[in-house]
Amino acid sequence: MISELDLEHLKRCIDLARTALEHGDEPFGSLLVDQQGNVLAEDYNHVSGGDHTQHPEFALARWAANHLTPEERAKATVYTSGEHCPMCAAAHAWVGLGRIVYASSSAQLAQWMEELNVPPTPVYNLSIQEIIRNATVDGPVPELADQIKVLHVELQQRINRS
Repeated sequence: MISELDLEHLKRCIDLARTALEHGDEPFGSLLVDQQGNVLAEDYNHVSGGDHTQHPEFALARWAANHLTPEERAKATVYTSGEHCPMCAAAHAWVGLGRIVYASSSAQLAQWMEELNVPPTPVYNLSIQEIIRNATVDGPVPELADQIKVLHVELQQRINRS
C-alpha cells in the first residue's frame, strides 16, 4: 500500500533521477528513510564514469551498513525511482534493510528499452522478490512510472544524437 508519505519520497527519487540525467548519467535516484520518515541519505546513479556498480541503492546499502545498527536497518525503507537490479537487491538483503518502495519496475524498464531498441544489459532482469527472501516491496506506482519512462526516453535520445 502506497501512502502519501511514500509518494512524497518517491517524487524526491524522481528529482534525483533527473539530477543524474542532468549530469549525463542514467536516471535513477534513491532515498534511505528511517522508521520515523526522516531521510537519512540519498543518492543518484554515477555509472557514466564506467563503473556500473555505482547505483544509488548499492551506495545506500553501504551507507546503512556503516551508520546504522542492524535494528535500525531492518526498520528503514529504501525508496527508489526504479526497482532494484539483482546486484542492489542482494546488497539490500545482505545489509538487512527493510521495506523497498519503487516507482517503476524492472519489467517496465526492460519493456521501455525494448521499445527503444536498446540491447539488454548483461544481467538478467529479475524482480526483487526473486532475489530477496521474504522481501517487503511496494511498487510500481503507475502515475510515477510514466515520469520515469520520460527520463529514460530522454537518455536514449541523447545517446542516439551523440
